[in-house]
Amino acid sequence: MILDYELKLDFKDVLIRPKRSTLTSRKEVELKRKYNFRNAKLSTPHKGHNLISDYEGIPIMASNMDGVGTFKIAERISKSGLFTCLTKTYNENELIKFFKDTNISDYVAVSIGISEFDVKKFSKLYKAVGKKIKYVCIDVANGYTELFSDFIINFRKKYPNLVIIAGNVCTADQTQELLLNGADIIKVGIGPGSVCTTRVKTGVGYPQLSAIIECADAAHGLDGLIIADGGCTCGGDVAKAFAGGADFVMLGGMFAGHDEGGGEVSDNKVKFYGMSSKTANDKHFGGLKDYRAAEGKTSEVPYRGKIIDTVQDILGGLRSACTYSGARRLKDLSKCTTFVRTNVQENKIYV
Repeated sequence: MILDYELKLDFKDVLIRPKRSTLTSRKEVELKRKYNFRNAKLSTPHKGHNLISDYEGIPIMASNMDGVGTFKIAERISKSGLFTCLTKTYNENELIKFFKDTNISDYVAVSIGISEFDVKKFSKLYKAVGKKIKYVCIDVANGYTELFSDFIINFRKKYPNLVIIAGNVCTADQTQELLLNGADIIKVGIGPGSVCTTRVKTGVGYPQLSAIIECADAAHGLDGLIIADGGCTCGGDVAKAFAGGADFVMLGGMFAGHDEGGGEVSDNKVKFYGMSSKTANDKHFGGLKDYRAAEGKTSEVPYRGKIIDTVQDILGGLRSACTYSGARRLKDLSKCTTFVRTNVQENKIYV
């Protein structure tokens, strides 16, 4: 047994310290980012790699969860430059039709696991509409197994042109491992999600803000990128994730409960569940295997109407965070940020 005494932080443990700013309005803040990808072999060399600057957008992602990573959400938020990792539960025929009928490949990732079923499904999809697929999200709960690392290596060999998103992990060492094995973007977060119970069921995890800071530092040293996946409960947490070094921020619960998610509205609430919950396993996989425990829960979120209203609220808060920090671009926010420790985030006397 090893005990790490170093202090680790979550979003609730810090605030961003305001600084003198020359910005006169929130509208002056540029939220779009441009990224190159470390391993995807696209077309034109760039800085010694095999690719061009090939992503431009506002780097907020809808999570690949039921009710969030849907076709309708992808179509709607792509108009604002946001990204969607589609839920794994779409079949190949649904995905083929979506890619044939839309032209938003720059803002959509196909999500798969590492089972033989997933491999065959993706192979059929790629044969049908491969030219329209740019991103694939290889998504497992535990990104630390040799099986997963080997899968990334083999998948990269088979699909050299695709941008690979891989995870989840929460430490610097495995972030670098997956990048060196062929991934381009690493999903960071084990257990922080609103309907994830991994930390409760297993005792495993890592405070999310520290995970972001450490994994971003490790990834950027290898020209890789990270996604802060999970733990954001409000716009301020999104700002803190970017301030901590995240290249993308993935949202699940904050994007749940909208019209475009397709959930049934009852008493002004919408069911929302983790993808390792009993609800998800019963719905998609015929129930939990007898050697597994559910590592997600089923909850309800308020019905929130159109997702664009939530998007605008988050982006408005993010612009304001940049003005408080003196960052003219989202790109500069982490450089301009000083975190201060706190034990109170807000005054809750009137809830």
